[in-house]
Amino acid sequence: MTLSIVKLTAVTALITVLIGCSTSPTGRNQFIMVSGSEMATLGSQSFSELKKEEKISHDKRTNTYVQCVTNALLKVTPPQPDFESWEVVVFDSDQVNAFALPGGKIGVYTGLLNVAKTPDQLAAVVGHEIGHVMANHGGERVSSSVAANGALQIANIALGASGTANRDAIMAGLGLGVNVGVLLPFSRTHESESDLIGLQLMSDAEFNPEQSVELWKNMAKASEGAPPEFFSSHPSHSTRIADLQAAINRLPPSNNKAPNCVRP
Repeated sequence: MTLSIVKLTAVTALITVLIGCSTSPTGRNQFIMVSGSEMATLGSQSFSELKKEEKISHDKRTNTYVQCVTNALLKVTPPQPDFESWEVVVFDSDQVNAFALPGGKIGVYTGLLNVAKTPDQLAAVVGHEIGHVMANHGGERVSSSVAANGALQIANIALGASGTANRDAIMAGLGLGVNVGVLLPFSRTHESESDLIGLQLMSDAEFNPEQSVELWKNMAKASEGAPPEFFSSHPSHSTRIADLQAAINRLPPSNNKAPNCVRP
């Protein structure tokens, strides 16, 4: 057995041991190689840098509105083991975007409010982002990338040791295969899982879950020309809407008694 094969066998065995050691809030097995505290530190550092680079909104009405929706969701969010409190910052930008980083750092861009037209729709986005943190998708993505890069390096060594012709072409094909066949679908899994976690948070906070479907209809209109689902890190809008509607049908009726968050 060559050294390359020995290394590959060892990596495979390690991955086999690690998979299943962690589960997401939906019960899905996860492959995690980094600790939650490490990811929280990285998230906090990245957020600090972002606050230096991006323009922060100081508009009182906008901040009050975003905080109102977010606080309602955070009241029903389970305590997180790797940090004590959440931080929410509104960025003054036309980007139609929001994010949440490990360590409980939430960013909302003012451009999102042009697409998330109601408090319920904004809750769908923020709930989705909170879901990424709850499920430690950041740690999972880092772990998957490290494992994929390690496997490609081992394959490259093995091809070089055997004198395989067309080595560069083979490695390029393997790289594309890992990206399309593993990393992108894995990211789509994360997006779909966060949709479901966010939907449950919306329901628990008594926002109207049906508005999550309306949100993604708005998103579809705002993002014409998006890549096909197969080559995208996100599910297609039609897939997303269908999955959300199916999940909504399984939820108990909502009382729609969320706080009266006044849109600016």
